[in-house]
Amino acid sequence: MNIIFYRYDSICEPDYIEAFKKLGLEVVEDLDGWDGNESSISDKLGNLRNLVLEKWPLFIFSINYFPFISLFCDRMNIIYLAESVDCPVLQIFHESIKSKVNKVFLFDKMQCLSIQKENPGGVFYMPLGAPCERVAELLGDSTSYAYDVSFVGSLYKEKNPFLNLKLSSENKLHFDKLVNKQMEEKRSGLDYLDDNIQADDIDIIKKSTRDFQSSTDLVMNMDKYIVLNEYLAPHIAYIERVDILNSIADCIGNGKLHIFTGSQADELSDGIINHGVAKSFSQMPHVYRNSKINLNITMRAIRTGLPQRIWDVMACRGFLITNNQDEIKDFFIPGVHLETYDDKEELLEKIQYYLEHEDIREKIAQKGYEEVCEKHTVLMRTARMMKQVFFSKET
Repeated sequence: MNIIFYRYDSICEPDYIEAFKKLGLEVVEDLDGWDGNESSISDKLGNLRNLVLEKWPLFIFSINYFPFISLFCDRMNIIYLAESVDCPVLQIFHESIKSKVNKVFLFDKMQCLSIQKENPGGVFYMPLGAPCERVAELLGDSTSYAYDVSFVGSLYKEKNPFLNLKLSSENKLHFDKLVNKQMEEKRSGLDYLDDNIQADDIDIIKKSTRDFQSSTDLVMNMDKYIVLNEYLAPHIAYIERVDILNSIADCIGNGKLHIFTGSQADELSDGIINHGVAKSFSQMPHVYRNSKINLNITMRAIRTGLPQRIWDVMACRGFLITNNQDEIKDFFIPGVHLETYDDKEELLEKIQYYLEHEDIREKIAQKGYEEVCEKHTVLMRTARMMKQVFFSKET
């Protein structure tokens, strides 16, 4: 029994390929989207059609949702199974999401609720998973601390289209006030902006750029969603991450905060050591294991869910401090499996505390590792997808 796995070089793909194989499936890889392949949609569809006619798969799978695959599967009457690992994902609002062949899994509960009504039998909530087996084989059982506090990820300056908007000084001040109020209100999500952004604000941003993505193929008007998630959320991430990292460096001293990023970092304190990009499979797990404290600052477009970084750190038996996302309580107990913070002052206090209390820190890291290995692996998530698709009465 085989499946077709559409690949485009997502870092999550290898873990799901291995999971499907462990579940007894033969994985036929469609590499048409791999490594920047610029094939036309017509060519991609032709390649998929040839693979389907040759293999007659049980279903076609992809990391994240692709409307053209859904449309193809609808015509061929083949199940399309997609696991979203990113948020926001504008593609899930394409008209094709309504197809009866779709089985789409979204890790952010609020994102899932926003689209599930369009296809109740085809859109499901499912958290991301921990790659425990892969990193255990890579890391073994030893720990050799090389870093006091580490952050792996983008600073979002290069992913911040808000900086390129042609705004008047008055409008820029207006949006700065809205953004600052959101950051004061809560360390996660976009609730304040969601409640307070007006139609005039949306029009201002639309008129300030030629790159605003509008489409007639979506199930609803997405202008507000795009403003919140594509413009304001990355802008907050940029401001927030620079501020938090500089504050940590000031608090714990020079040379103790290490970042691993490909972002421009000229606004960071000279006391922060920038190691550049850490390779996802060969280097990143070592950083997570060998850091006394790993930091997660969730991108605010992820409204309630847990980003992959949380699962990865815990799979590596790393100690994690993260902003307090709403869904954390569904899986973990703060102070037992990981640690959380609600504001910057609390974060700084906890960093100082856990740097001074190694025994407590290591106990939490071990408990968190055991929890994800026992209940939350990628293999378990993949098996749950299969159960939902083929054995649930709801489908």
